[in-house]
Amino acid sequence: MLKGIVVKAYNSYYYIQSGSKIVTCNLRGRFKKERFSLLVGDEVTYTLTGPDKGVIEEILPRRSMLKRPMVANVDQVVLTFAAINPNINPALVDKFLVIAEFSELEIVLCINKIDLADSEQVAKLAERYEQIGYRVLTVSAKIGTGVDTLRSLLYDKISVFAGPSGAGKSTILNAVQPGLELMTGEVSHKIGRGKHTTRFAELLPVTGGGFVVDTPGFSFTEFNDIEEAHLMDYFPDISRIAPECKFSTCLHYKEPQCAVKQATSDGRIHPERYQSYLEILTEIRESKKGY
Repeated sequence: MLKGIVVKAYNSYYYIQSGSKIVTCNLRGRFKKERFSLLVGDEVTYTLTGPDKGVIEEILPRRSMLKRPMVANVDQVVLTFAAINPNINPALVDKFLVIAEFSELEIVLCINKIDLADSEQVAKLAERYEQIGYRVLTVSAKIGTGVDTLRSLLYDKISVFAGPSGAGKSTILNAVQPGLELMTGEVSHKIGRGKHTTRFAELLPVTGGGFVVDTPGFSFTEFNDIEEAHLMDYFPDISRIAPECKFSTCLHYKEPQCAVKQATSDGRIHPERYQSYLEILTEIRESKKGY
């Protein structure tokens, strides 16, 4: 029995990478009866039925599952923002961080285009998030600053890159793995992705081991699945202080004797972080009104 990882699913065919080889597989009938949803990122065992063809025999247990996009066994998310052009928006950074925390992924915050930005401002912003406990990388994909460090963090992991358009995600990926865009094209050609074909998540191999998730139009700022009472859990700086509040049901909004509001006044929580919390809380409340 051979073992591999699903790197692409298309028209009921599954493309399994095993070493440097890609094998096109079908699912055994029993999986179809069970309506088991096999995802990109799933590890499987399979038997060969031809030189590059096979049948999936077993789907191995998942370590994790990302809902949007649907990818199994993602290890980390690299949240990518431009320091400038467009200017970095801390409120948007916080929104992405909340969804990444909710998805229980390791987080790397990557600030790109530092060669164009005010170094003091970038350092100040990086320090804000490092104090919370996040890993922050300052990168210039254009001149290569920080690229080797980022590459080392991708080793032997499945990583998804997320961030607003204009942040330079594709430039970073091409700097990390030269020819990656070309490789995307080659893989697409091999598995018959047409010009107007709906695109799904796909894993692209990184030299030395590991994969990056290639997914179009990645929306990473929806809070539909988060309950307002649990929002604080996805702000590590707030959740650390929340137990000190007078009331255990405190939402840190208008309640009296709130330790979080006090910590914001004292400078222990950055006021922009608290503001982000309030904005997301309001967004969650507004979205629930429609149900």
